[in-house]
Amino acid sequence: MIQELWHGDCLELMKNIPDDTVDMVLTSPPYDNLRNYNNSLEWNEEIWKLVIVNLFRLTKDGATVVWVVGDETVNGSETGTSFKQSLFAKEIGFNLWDTMIYEKSGMSFPGSPKRYYNTFEYMFIFSKGPPKTANLIKDRKNKYVGIQGGNKRGGLCKRGEYGRRFNIWRYNNGKYNSSKDVKAFKHPAIFPEKLAQDHILSWSNEGDIILDPFMGSGTTCLAAKNLNRQFIGIEKEKEYYNICIERLKL
Repeated sequence: MIQELWHGDCLELMKNIPDDTVDMVLTSPPYDNLRNYNNSLEWNEEIWKLVIVNLFRLTKDGATVVWVVGDETVNGSETGTSFKQSLFAKEIGFNLWDTMIYEKSGMSFPGSPKRYYNTFEYMFIFSKGPPKTANLIKDRKNKYVGIQGGNKRGGLCKRGEYGRRFNIWRYNNGKYNSSKDVKAFKHPAIFPEKLAQDHILSWSNEGDIILDPFMGSGTTCLAAKNLNRQFIGIEKEKEYYNICIERLKL
């Protein structure tokens, strides 16, 4: 059973992961220059391209990469880096399986009185071929239940009480995160444990290996552990790595 947390640069440490090994990646890489992570951050196009290339190398056929990301606003314009990253992932062989939205309960300052409040981030779902696993969550209550007609072949179909979700997921964020572990809040950019749990349930099975190359406060690895998955987490900043060790009690 692989349950490992690694301290160091993910570009160096991912070299230790053999090709075609990882079943799923769930990560939130740095967003342009929005945060400096204790001044340890070195992040640019050359680096994120190398990260994505490595993820393609080490993931299995059918593996899914969930890439949670946003954009900085510079000189009145969003950078569009997130779109560049998704298009580059396609160029090297990933499918852009879905463009999902993480809608946050809180709002950030818009930076301009002429801009709407930003309340979401992108969750790009890259897949190496068709996803081998898609345990789609069905918790959206259907308006109509029972036998329904009108499918393409003119037949009837049975609609249950609940249908699959839409691809916009809303969670409490920041200090309103569902986590009760205050250690996590020492990190400036945590995402909700429920977000991690829902993606891991959707795109992997028990026993699969989950990787987070930007582990942060360890939310991905904690969710993987709680859901009986194997995991590898990588974190460059020592303070945050220590938070992960405490949270996961490894």
